[in-house]
Amino acid sequence: NLIFLALLNLYMDYVFQERQRFNQWWLWLIILGVNGFIEFAITYLLMVYPTNIGLWIAAGTIAFISIAFYFFILETRINEKGIQVRFFPFHTSFITISWDQLEKVEVRKYKPLGEYGGWGLRYGSGGKAYNISGNIGMQLTFKDGSTLLIGTNKKEEVEAILKHFPLLK
Repeated sequence: NLIFLALLNLYMDYVFQERQRFNQWWLWLIILGVNGFIEFAITYLLMVYPTNIGLWIAAGTIAFISIAFYFFILETRINEKGIQVRFFPFHTSFITISWDQLEKVEVRKYKPLGEYGGWGLRYGSGGKAYNISGNIGMQLTFKDGSTLLIGTNKKEEVEAILKHFPLLK
């Protein structure tokens, strides 16, 4: 019970919290289909060349990448101090962006492929993006002119919460 209360206390400090995973069926179909084909080919080659270390490394790498997609998590928190974001496993702890670092925050529709080259931890013509799914995000514009887009599946909630902070008034 004490652990539960401590965790509850930790999360009560946040006005908004979102946790996203790669859970699109079509993405998993592509990943498993392509990786299944590659693994099949590598397995066949390993029967012919069982001592080839390169093939063993390739098989392990493909399997690792497939499994890693399951563990990718984008977490976003908003409170009176600012916005926190973590794209696990790339970020093991949250990146805190305080309100005084920001010039502007807006929720907008974007083109994941056109602006950032897809989903994930991305760099594109529009700056940096952390996104898992969809085409809606919080566009952060920093005082130095740089930008960061954080994807969200909770557009209405984010818009409602952001209205309460002085930066946006």
